[in-house]
Amino acid sequence: MPSQVARLSLLVGLAVLPTFAAAGDARAAEPARRPNIVFLFTDDLGYADVGCYGNDEVQTPHIDRLASQGVRLTDFSMASSICSPSRSALITGRYPQRNGIYDNIRNDIVNYGYRFTEYEYSISPEMTLGLDVRELTFGDALRKAGYRTGVVGKWDMGQARRFLPLQRGFDFFYGHGNNGIDYWTHQRYGIESLFRGNERIEDEGYATDLFGREGERFIRENKDRPFFLYLTFNAPHGPSNLDRTGPQAPDEYIALYPDRDPKAAKTRYLANLTCMDANVGRVLKILDELELAENTVVLFSSDHGATKIGNNRPFRGVKGQFFEGGVRVPLIVRWPGRIDENTTCDEWFTSLDLFPTFVALAGGKLPEGVKYDGFDMLPVVTKRTGESPRREMFWQLQEEQAARIGDVKWVRTPKFEGLFDLANDPGEQRDLSAEKPELLAKTRARWDAWRKEMDASEPRGPFRNY
Repeated sequence: MPSQVARLSLLVGLAVLPTFAAAGDARAAEPARRPNIVFLFTDDLGYADVGCYGNDEVQTPHIDRLASQGVRLTDFSMASSICSPSRSALITGRYPQRNGIYDNIRNDIVNYGYRFTEYEYSISPEMTLGLDVRELTFGDALRKAGYRTGVVGKWDMGQARRFLPLQRGFDFFYGHGNNGIDYWTHQRYGIESLFRGNERIEDEGYATDLFGREGERFIRENKDRPFFLYLTFNAPHGPSNLDRTGPQAPDEYIALYPDRDPKAAKTRYLANLTCMDANVGRVLKILDELELAENTVVLFSSDHGATKIGNNRPFRGVKGQFFEGGVRVPLIVRWPGRIDENTTCDEWFTSLDLFPTFVALAGGKLPEGVKYDGFDMLPVVTKRTGESPRREMFWQLQEEQAARIGDVKWVRTPKFEGLFDLANDPGEQRDLSAEKPELLAKTRARWDAWRKEMDASEPRGPFRNY
């Protein structure tokens, strides 16, 4: 459960068109080999959807082994409870309200009041929206630091060419640009959604296996240089928002649950997770085979909590909500020789902290003139001493609002408002609003101040053209 934590804010200035501090490209002259970084990211995975976080009905041996070889964080929060804004914050190191993607990017036929026909959508991908091209990604920062950078899997930052990874700091891309796809056809609403580089392609196979294959390929091809692989599985996300068939999984993984109904949605969900785990194992195996494991930092996490079919226990809430079940997710970090094996870290960190952590791992510098909302986690995670500098966190999704100040958590929806003490009530069951009105008012005021700061930031994002 959460420990007492401290928080501190990091201010690095704000500019409309940020530039990098380092002159020239670090690739020209490289010193000793810096650690590779492999970030294994999942979609809609709940806090307790894997064995090492307390799930005794799912088979995730490779993820469990990863946890046994590194540190398992117990208090790691995402910046949103739905896909696109969560990923925009992760990729930029900035609040969704600051980078402009504060709701899901609607790559769908219905797009913020304008109803595209399927024909229009198929021939005009530029009509879709994406992460503002002025935003810098962790791909930009790591490539500048001399890393070969790759994205495999779900991108979800826009499908128009200007938004795709090759234009956003990455050297390699194989995956899909939108939210959910069919695992077998790789289509969304009948439209082919897979890309290799900037081109739409067709491929055969179950999406999770294809992403494992391409992740392995990227590692093999870049084994002799520092690399950063953002391997972002679409598992266990459903096929699409309009698809009612439920979870999809290969038969051989369904067969691993012989005591369950093979047609049941929960069985297919568990099989989907086990297939994803097998592909995590595939990546770990190639690192061992190429003798790269000792010099590779491997991380595993999720973009937010699970839907109702998943497992967010012991927390309240699901995807789309700001209770802990919607925003608290697993984070595992393995770094042989630098992080003790089979340990836990109860200090509070968030997804906003990963961008500066990756830059620190790479020996790079944060871009100048950009305001970042996170901190380097390495001093705490590697030494397991001291406290997290994270003191506060704020959330908003349409009319849903939340703030966390230390262990005090405030959540407001159109139908509910509550104040909770996460240190003693991590399940957010006891509302303290009536007992502590002054604390409630103080927490609301901090959220209001944050919202004013976001409003004062240069306006960006998906709504500006509508």
